[in-house]
Amino acid sequence: MERRPIAIVTGADGGFGREFVRLLVREPGVEKLWCVARKADKLEVLRSELGEKVVPLPLDLTDRASLKAIAAHLEQERPDLRFLVNNAGFDKFGPVDAVDVDTSLNMIDLNVSAVAALSQIALPYMDRGGHILNIASMAAFLPLPYMDLYAATKVFVRHYTRALNVELKDRGITATAVCPGWMRTGLFDRARTGADKTVRSFVGLTTPDKVAATALKDAKRGRDMSSCGLFPKAVHLSSKVFPQRLSMRVWTLSQGIR
Repeated sequence: MERRPIAIVTGADGGFGREFVRLLVREPGVEKLWCVARKADKLEVLRSELGEKVVPLPLDLTDRASLKAIAAHLEQERPDLRFLVNNAGFDKFGPVDAVDVDTSLNMIDLNVSAVAALSQIALPYMDRGGHILNIASMAAFLPLPYMDLYAATKVFVRHYTRALNVELKDRGITATAVCPGWMRTGLFDRARTGADKTVRSFVGLTTPDKVAATALKDAKRGRDMSSCGLFPKAVHLSSKVFPQRLSMRVWTLSQGIR
């Protein structure tokens, strides 16, 4: 049976994920895009805008049953998975006690566990030339007070993905950790907690379309990490030069926190 070439994008209904869908719907050879997000109505809007290539999969990736559902879809269809974009994730701004334990655990489940699980679930359906793009962050370069847990989850994504790229080299599959800086997306709205000590300054703010285009180019070039723009690249460089204690102090001062 001929295997249908597909792509999977999580967190596909808005922001960064939506930009990947817009790019991949025009990707030569990709016949279907499995678009994963929690809200079915937003996915239907996406399909009405971008066409029948879009296959809505309304799933909550903090629920392991949803991961099993994707695995079952793959087992049933047995596609040629060309691109997996693990984009779903969220942040919370503020001190550790501004976020309840359940929310913190959900962040770990979505930002870490779902990324690792879907990367592993996808591999049996990926051939030479396949690409895994795991969305990390500029936050992966440093410990960041007042977005501490989010930054820690993105450290995992960055290290895991770069190591995965080495493991998959002989199979001709690339894994790319995408490390963007601040982007104009809905992440900010969900991240705000109303805490007094919080993240307020967003230096180097850019648009997600530019970052997604760069990420896809870097993945096709076989790079294990993609960082778009001067500011995140400067942060990456500074993380190699300056002590973390100093970097954290500069970060808190830049956010107006003393």
